[in-house]
Amino acid sequence: MRICVLSDVHCKYAAETASDRLNEELTLSFLKESIGKYDLMVLNGDIFDLWFDWKYTIIKQYFPILRRLAEIGENCCRLILTSGNHDFWFNGFLKTYIGIEIHPEQFSLQADGHKLLFTHGDLHTVNDLRYKIFRRIIRLPLVKGLFSILHPDLALSLGRRMSRSSRLRKVSHLLQTKKSAGLVRYAQSQIQSAKYDIVCMGHSHKPQVRELSGGIYVNSGDWVVHHSYVEIIDGNIDLKTYSKGV
Repeated sequence: MRICVLSDVHCKYAAETASDRLNEELTLSFLKESIGKYDLMVLNGDIFDLWFDWKYTIIKQYFPILRRLAEIGENCCRLILTSGNHDFWFNGFLKTYIGIEIHPEQFSLQADGHKLLFTHGDLHTVNDLRYKIFRRIIRLPLVKGLFSILHPDLALSLGRRMSRSSRLRKVSHLLQTKKSAGLVRYAQSQIQSAKYDIVCMGHSHKPQVRELSGGIYVNSGDWVVHHSYVEIIDGNIDLKTYSKGV
């Protein structure tokens, strides 16, 4: 099986910087080159910097990336999306019109003699109690319902401020290291308890492939800095960096 794992693209509906625009250009180029290349593409959280689809409305600025994903799906590639800490308010649009399967927490499968687990990872960091409380609250049906009745322009303006605030929050190097270590520990626990061979995560924005006792921890990194992704071809793992035209 030909598998591609992508996470933490943070595609924005309101590009604010030249870096945002370059990121969008590279993402669209990568997705175009991916058409017909894979059997399975796992979008492992935070593909969108914020997602919401109303009853009759979607975010039009996402049309280019949605079009590319639709083309990938139309060329015999199964599309899986796991929720991240930026994109989690999914309704029916992606499944009905793009053919993307939504998995709120994690996705697993067996392929090429391996048992694989895919999850974004935001639930498995350590020393981040404030975020975990916020995560529980923001996912309540009541909060989602209140957001849905706002005019989209107002709702997305609020969402952009929340996203910007999250990105600008200062995190010490020591705390970031501890959070990343939490992902590795979770991967090890899943390898030992659930007998997974490969655990794929994102969230930390730190691309790596690391051998653990009994299996392998894979982090696909991000497209904010690294433009990294993972290919698992016939069970062989390859961490790659994308450059346009290469």
